[in-house]
Formats: sequence, structure tokens, C-alpha cells
Amino acid sequence: MIGKDLISIHDLAAADVERLFALAASMKKSPKEHRAALSGKILAMIFEKSSTRTRVSFEAGMTQLGGAAQFLSSRDIQIGRGEPVSDTARVLSRYVDGIMARTFAHQTVLDLATHATVPVINGLTDLLHPCQALTDYFTMKEKFGTLRGLKLAYIGDGNNMAHSLMFGGPKCGVSVALATPPGYGPDPEVTRRAMGDAAEAGTKLVVTHSTDEAVSGAHVVYTDVWASMGQEAERERRVKDFAGWTVTNAMMSLADRDAVFMHCLPAHRGEEVAAEVCDGPRSVIYDEAENRLHVQKAILATLMA
Repeated sequence: MIGKDLISIHDLAAADVERLFALAASMKKSPKEHRAALSGKILAMIFEKSSTRTRVSFEAGMTQLGGAAQFLSSRDIQIGRGEPVSDTARVLSRYVDGIMARTFAHQTVLDLATHATVPVINGLTDLLHPCQALTDYFTMKEKFGTLRGLKLAYIGDGNNMAHSLMFGGPKCGVSVALATPPGYGPDPEVTRRAMGDAAEAGTKLVVTHSTDEAVSGAHVVYTDVWASMGQEAERERRVKDFAGWTVTNAMMSLADRDAVFMHCLPAHRGEEVAAEVCDGPRSVIYDEAENRLHVQKAILATLMA
């Protein structure tokens, strides 16, 4: 993976994911041993969308690996004033050793990857959120000791988070059940590709409108906000359409007895998840959030070595 891009988990082999997880575990256990891994390297971080975890974890990760990170909002660079993405990619490639971008349009990250001569990392687009999903599966491996044979149930909007979890399951040996309200299902092309990945890997991918079907026997119950960034105008309608889709203790009772609750954060308690679940003993949301740092350090060190 050295020198390559990370745009989608779909593009990775299962062995790639396994190596990333092994390195992330090493970096988490013995951070001092990796302090010079990216000595003198610079990561440019392009943000069209605001962030807490993505910005802090990437910036802290680069510092802990001996490198540096530069925060570039769309207001700070010319891409926000109409400069072609191709020009931005080519120019940044002359200055830095890698580019991480958190954007609205997925095409922006694709264009950056096409024209940059340094690795490009998808920090989030409206279509995919690969770094978060990789972190989620890494966290599952920590909690259960293994991934193969586990079931993850995703409840809510068929959004970028759902898409990346669907792509990640087959790479990790995890079956995924996705339950969404009618009209909020995942992207059909993503579903087609993920179904193909699951068939090849011998895992299952179920897309349903039944929360009971999805959660039954699941080892992880996962949800995300009902209205993501850029969907604020739809919020009132979405709250009505998602009524009854809150992850509650009653819903969790249908899962495996050792099941955990996961959320990529920020969480809206009382909407997509009940407070007693989000803050309860089965919740691993803060371990999950911390692991963004370790998994992304592994990604940075692998791609930018």
C-alpha cells in the first residue's frame, strides 16, 4: 500500500486490512517505538466539512509519528474560490507528502487522487467514510478477540457510514445487516458491489426495513445521526420519518447477550439512540473514538512511508 491512496475499503484486500490492524495495535501498545515513522513528512488536511475527531486525530497522529499536519479549510485555499481541484492536487503534491480530504462531493476526493502524485486519504465524503469504518472493525476485534463470524447490525440512514461498513464487513469476515426506513436505503451501486464482496468472502449482507431482523443475534448494534452535515434543511422531515428507529435497551435485548453499542459520533441522545444505551455499560463509543487515532496512524505510516 506504500504510496497508494485510501479512497474506499472496497479497494483494499483483506490482507491489507489485517496488516493495518496489526500495525495499529502495535502503535497503540508501544507508541514510542513509532515516533520517527514519518519524521520530516507533512500531511495537508483539506476540510470542506467541520470536524472534531477527524481533525484532531489526524493532526495528533502526524505529530506522534514525527511529522506535521497543515489544516486547510475551503476558506483558506483557492479551491474554495474556484481553482480546479486538479491544480490544487498538483501544487500540493510539490509541497507535502500526503493529502487528507474531508469533503461533500465524493468526486472531489477522486479528482484529488487522480491528479496528486502523493497519497490521498478519504477523510469523509457524502458517499464514504472509510477511516471511521476501519476503526470500527478494529474496535470490534479488540472487544471480541476475533472478527470472523461476527454480525454487525446498522440501524438508520443508508449513508456514507453505512456504505463503508458494508464494504468493510467482507474484508474482515463480518456479516452486516442494514435496516433503514423506506426511502432511506443505501446507494444501489454500493449495495451491488458490497453484495459481490460478501459473496466472494463468504459473509452475509442483508438490507432490510426490519430492525428486529437486523439486530437479532448481532454482536454489534451501530447507528448514526438521522441528518448528516449538508442535510440540515431535511432535519424536520427526517425526524418524522425516523420516528421509532431509536436504538433502545429493548432493541439491544434482541442482540447477542455480549453485544456492544457503537456510534461514530457526534450522537444525538433521544434521537437515533437512547441515552441509557449511549452512556450505558454496553457502549464502547469512546474506545471507538480513541481508536481513530491509532488506526489512522497506521494508515498514514503505511501510505506515506
